[in-house]
Amino acid sequence: MTAPLPAPPLADDAPHLLVVDDDNRIRSLLSRFLTEHGYRVTTAASAAEARGRLDGLSFDLLVLDVMMPGESGLDLARALRRTSGVPILMLTARSEAEDRIAGLEVGADDYLGKPFEPRELLLRVASILKRAQPAAQKAIEEVRFGEFLFHLGRGELLRNGDPVRITERERDMLRALAEAPGDTVPRLALAGNGTASERAVDVQVNRLRRKIERDPANPIYVQTVRGIGYRLVVTP
Repeated sequence: MTAPLPAPPLADDAPHLLVVDDDNRIRSLLSRFLTEHGYRVTTAASAAEARGRLDGLSFDLLVLDVMMPGESGLDLARALRRTSGVPILMLTARSEAEDRIAGLEVGADDYLGKPFEPRELLLRVASILKRAQPAAQKAIEEVRFGEFLFHLGRGELLRNGDPVRITERERDMLRALAEAPGDTVPRLALAGNGTASERAVDVQVNRLRRKIERDPANPIYVQTVRGIGYRLVVTP
């Protein structure tokens, strides 16, 4: 009889799951099964042990059994929700509607009754992790302010369609401002790898203003945020 093939090595960014169940057999099965499908798994046999794991490690999702001696999974989930938004999948042998509702009311993200098909567990884990991911923001390609258009990728500044000559430092500063339109960008972020002083940044911003502001002394687009830095006011 041939030995089973070892599981493939986990990716460095593999999601880390904490499986909490007082049944040693279920913990072992879930740990092996989830590891074989690309997840990094840590286990705990009780709520107290889970708290110890949570104190020292960061997890992407908890697979949490409801019915445990001592502090139940529901109690642990309720306590965690006071300070943490970590996704939680509840497991229980009870499948009555009121028990499912109780799990969701304390802040669980999903609920799976025992016994369950391993493939269903995988699908639910993947679904929860996908929902927990922050929505990807589309990269800003260009910003418009008044009669100007700045293309971030090309570093090109246009005024009513005609190119405006700017220096490399002005281009870098304008790109940093345009990457966060409307937000305050600290002077340090505009300092060119930290090599320019705050005073030098102020001088360079004033030079840029002379190219894009009608009245550089009363700027409309590159505004000063006193004591912090600058922000770029864009138009739709």
